[in-house]
Parts: sequence; C-alpha cells; structure tokens
Amino acid sequence: MGVCVAAICLMGSSSAGAQTREFMLRGFADVGSTTFSASRSFKAVLGRDRGAVFGGGVEVVLPQRVFLALRASRFRGTGERLFLFGGEQFRLGIPTTVTVTPVELAGGYRFDYGRRIVPYAGAGVGWHRYTETSRFADAAENVSERFQGYQILGGAEVRVARWVGAAFEAQWAKVPDALGTEATSAAREFEESDLGGATVRVKVVIGR
Repeated sequence: MGVCVAAICLMGSSSAGAQTREFMLRGFADVGSTTFSASRSFKAVLGRDRGAVFGGGVEVVLPQRVFLALRASRFRGTGERLFLFGGEQFRLGIPTTVTVTPVELAGGYRFDYGRRIVPYAGAGVGWHRYTETSRFADAAENVSERFQGYQILGGAEVRVARWVGAAFEAQWAKVPDALGTEATSAAREFEESDLGGATVRVKVVIGR
C-alpha cells in the first residue's frame, strides 16, 4: 500500500510539473538533403536522385510536451528533358528545372530526458507542389501539380543558448500517385509514382 501511495504521489507530482511548463512559440530554419524514392526517374532527368533542401517554419510546444510544427521547404534541380521509347532514352537538349515544394504539418511528442538534450518524434500530412519548367517550352509542356502525402520524423534538439537550439532530424515521406501521369515521362517508364523520400536535416531553433 505504501508503494502504491508513493507511486501515485510521484505521478501526481510529475503531472503537475508537466502542467506548469509554459506554452512556447518558436521559429526555425533548416538545411538538409533529400533522397527521392523515385530514384531512377530523378537520375534520368537530373543526373542524381538527391539534392539539397532548404526550409523553415514555426512550432508550438504545449505544456504537456506535445508539439505542432508547420514547415515549408524547397528542392530545386536542373537537368535535361528526355523522350523515352522502347526502353531507350533520347535526350532532347532542352534544359529543364524541377522544383519540389512541400508544406508540411506535423505533430508529436518531446521526451523529457533532461534540459539539454530533448529527443522527439512525430508524424503528419504534407502538400507537395511539383513543377517542371523549361525556358523555351510552351506553357502546355510545363508541369505544375499539387499532391498530398504524409510523413514520419524523429530527432534530437540540443540547447546551445537560452533562446537558441540546434537539432538533427530525419524524416521519411510518402506521396503516392504523384508521378508518371504523362505517357512519355521517365516515372511512367520506370513505374515510379512516389514523390516522397528520405530527408536528413539540421535545424536552428529560435525560442525557448
């Protein structure tokens, strides 16, 4: 009975401590690298299946250590338009720019392992804009589409100053049925339709 009472008191104390934590609104900027799931398609057009991603956003941390984050980021790569026929690739000599711009909303939990290092994990939904443009192409030949997906993420934040933190984060996103709609597209030839991929990033957080 004494053990039970002690455990209840400890839980109550922890709960009360959690409830007294303050509401926090923070901003962040990040830089990272994304490796796309449609690796063969991106390699065919851009010559690589990964590239730098820059982003930023805002985050709310609730007293119960639950967080909500809104992030916008962008990948941009330059390659060459190509035509596929009979399993062969024919480059057209027309430069093309591929841009992927995700806007992602995620929620999760920050684990209490001390004040200096805070691991966290979460999941959410995203809206991904995909554009493919060429300077001398007709408007009908350019591509601009939006697709919905989802993501899971995890990382750890380190407090480096009172109002500044740094974090390392890994994320996996899936955006199904986004690529391969054009009959001559590389994604259709390679049977790749997922616009998502794996991203690792470093964040700078401004706020407590």
